[in-house]
Amino acid sequence: MRTALRALAVTAAALLAATALSPTAQARPEPRAPEGFVTLRSVDPTIIQEMRYATAHTFLGERVDGYRQPVCILTRPAARALHRAQKRLLRQGYSLKVYDCYRPQRAVDHFVRWAKDLDDQSMKGEFYPLVDKSRLFEDGYIAEKSGHSRGSTVDLTLVRLPALPTRPYRPGERLTPCFAPKDERFPDNSVDMGTGYDCFDTLSHTDDPRIQGAQRANRQFLKRTLAEVGFVNLPEEWWHFTHKPELFPDTYFDFPVDRRPVGRR
Repeated sequence: MRTALRALAVTAAALLAATALSPTAQARPEPRAPEGFVTLRSVDPTIIQEMRYATAHTFLGERVDGYRQPVCILTRPAARALHRAQKRLLRQGYSLKVYDCYRPQRAVDHFVRWAKDLDDQSMKGEFYPLVDKSRLFEDGYIAEKSGHSRGSTVDLTLVRLPALPTRPYRPGERLTPCFAPKDERFPDNSVDMGTGYDCFDTLSHTDDPRIQGAQRANRQFLKRTLAEVGFVNLPEEWWHFTHKPELFPDTYFDFPVDRRPVGRR
């Protein structure tokens, strides 16, 4: 009996060891950024970073999957182009402020899951007050792929210097439509662009004719400044720009937004 039990114990231990060593049992290694990606701060530490998706102040009402640290990651050509634009802006008393840079595919998947959950409308009052959530895909506000995942697209605005501090979002606070007058909507130290960031409304179209005066001038100033260093604006979003030519025009990456996948670059 003792011999039989010892044999069973040896067999069980061997099976456990084999399972532990098998590739299927091991956790998959976290994907890393390929050569060509950098942290924006390593290229230009003067650009203000307010990485919204690493916070709860999003149209989802929570931090977005894949945003582990509030750090802007971009392809090196895009980061260097922003540095050139920033040097020009600083001489004029302005700074760039980025809201989002590289976006992992897992974050886009999070957007898609949220958009399909029609019962979750906790942030409607701020980000999409006039849009039926069932139309977010049809109207183009949500898609299953994003140019941000290729690494050369950035969401950003302008801040007049010296930059004033902005208070953090308090979950559960009263929401104000993103197209309300600047002194009524959620506070942002940016210049007045006519809407807040991520405003799901046609007023966010860069050249919407209803946006006039200083708001229109601010949008055109941002667009013109970035065009001079190779960025192309998405007409539906005044804040959305892609550096051309893209370093990775056909690849959608999924490494997390974290300094570690980028290493010391």
